Amino acid sequence: MMSGRLLGLGVGPGDPELITLKALRLLQAAPVVGYFVAKAKHNAGQGGNAFGIIEQHLRAEQQRLPLVYPVTTEKLAPPLDYETLISDFYDTAAAQVAAHLDAGRDVAVICEGDPFFYGSYMYLHDRLATRYPCEVVPGVCSMLGSAAVLGVPLVYRNQSLSVLSGVLPEDELKRRLADADAAVVMKLGRNFDKVRRVLRELGRDGGAHYVERATMREQRIVALDEVDPMASPYFSMIVIPGARWQG
Repeated sequence: MMSGRLLGLGVGPGDPELITLKALRLLQAAPVVGYFVAKAKHNAGQGGNAFGIIEQHLRAEQQRLPLVYPVTTEKLAPPLDYETLISDFYDTAAAQVAAHLDAGRDVAVICEGDPFFYGSYMYLHDRLATRYPCEVVPGVCSMLGSAAVLGVPLVYRNQSLSVLSGVLPEDELKRRLADADAAVVMKLGRNFDKVRRVLRELGRDGGAHYVERATMREQRIVALDEVDPMASPYFSMIVIPGARWQG
């Protein structure tokens, strides 16, 4: 029996109309649709953000395969270790997907944004791509969705763009932002206050833009000084565009 194909489908940052025609075609043809979801949402009967984007396009006969995170961003009490738990989870998720592939069924694993840009799909790809035929369809990533809803060009002419994680140590984040023509800082959450402090120290806070859940129904654009550090969600980022060029 021939194995099924593993399909990594980017479904865009949240607006259902931003899924590509190719991703939609492969999604609707796949007998199994895998999606990542937090345990709390799964227990509440919800499918997660990426699933919400594509749910309207699914057929009743398509099998849903929830891949349920054991933890997300919450703090863990010792001796629990996030890195070990999440690595074990991806091993288990890969085995769940592989069972369908071995049975000859294609599995479309959906990914919010782009599969290879901070996408959870990439961890399945790392574990399965050498064993099964794969196809990855790029998607509009949240960084580009944020620039669009903010209405700010990211880079002009020969400028360079730095994509940074808010999890970086403060000194490292400051060094990289100081050298950047333009930057996007992702993974804010509990790191927001640190990132805002660094921007202020560098004098770059005035040109920085904050957006939550870009292109989603719950989208919010807030002035940097008005953001509550304790309420900044995971789906938020700061965009620091390059200097405008008068072409």
